[in-house]
Amino acid sequence: MRHPHGLRAAAGGTERDIAVAHNLSPYISVYPWSSGFGTKYANPATLPPDGGINQPRGVAFSPDGANIATVHNASPFISVYPWSSGFGTKYANPATLPVGGGRGVAFSPDGANIAVTHATSPYISVYPWSSGFGTKYADPATLPTGVGWGVTFSPDGANIAVAHATSPYISVYPWSSGFGTKYANPATLPTGVGYGVTFSPDGANIAVAHHSGAQISVYPWSSGFGTKYANPATLPGVLVGWGVTFSPDGANIAVAHRSSGAVISVYPWSSGFGTKYADPATLPGATEAYGVAFSPDGANIAVAGRTVTISVYPWSSGFGTKYADPATVPTGIGNGVAFSPL
Repeated sequence: MRHPHGLRAAAGGTERDIAVAHNLSPYISVYPWSSGFGTKYANPATLPPDGGINQPRGVAFSPDGANIATVHNASPFISVYPWSSGFGTKYANPATLPVGGGRGVAFSPDGANIAVTHATSPYISVYPWSSGFGTKYADPATLPTGVGWGVTFSPDGANIAVAHATSPYISVYPWSSGFGTKYANPATLPTGVGYGVTFSPDGANIAVAHHSGAQISVYPWSSGFGTKYANPATLPGVLVGWGVTFSPDGANIAVAHRSSGAVISVYPWSSGFGTKYADPATLPGATEAYGVAFSPDGANIAVAGRTVTISVYPWSSGFGTKYADPATVPTGIGNGVAFSPL
């Protein structure tokens, strides 16, 4: 039986689940997680229609752990399933579909809304959520200026941020049962296509993973962008930052990126970047990583990528020894990864 907040009793500790979105059938794979991968859950009866190509495609659990959503490159562009130690029957599609291939997905912190970024204007679609899709909210008055990639709500649910393909590469709006007037752009813009976006757990900072330059830009946030923090002394990878996340305690920030070596870079965070942690002893083995996630207790970090679909490490102020791969490895390219919530 599912315990409150998605936890289940497990011999020797707490067990949750880890989900991977990937580009070959069945396009989504979910495993029990308790200091390692358990036996893969059965595939959903109705599969997502495709997993896309070598680009991020999101996956997200609802805050109560009772639903799982993934986005994909073919209509209906988003699929959501009840989740209770396995997939339930897929929910009906929204009456008004997202427009174009789905790129990112996020539930609001209260679970009352679900947001989808996609490849065609208006680039972001948000729906009320209550055991199914409600009527799509009106589009923002000022649209994002290109393909919507990453999407996230602030921890208090009062703002929604979209990373997108055209300058200014990041757009943030007040959110209260609909889009408010877009906030002013940051004074120093990210230097290329915005792919990933996240708020720090306290809502005091916003981070964007992007193409070119430092590959990550972080700003103070207080009802608007503050002055961009200095870039890290040791930049991530090569050319492209795809995914970004803070640890649950806000003390670290991780970037998934392209690289000829490690495709994951993690830094201490305290109102700025600290010295980059050493790369893991066993590299993820991918040539490019698209998704990154900490477990809700902060004790593990997962990376989804190209060539090697999923890699997970213990985390305690640095990478521990890589966990064994799952017995049934996700097929193809790992586009996104998420742990079920506490």
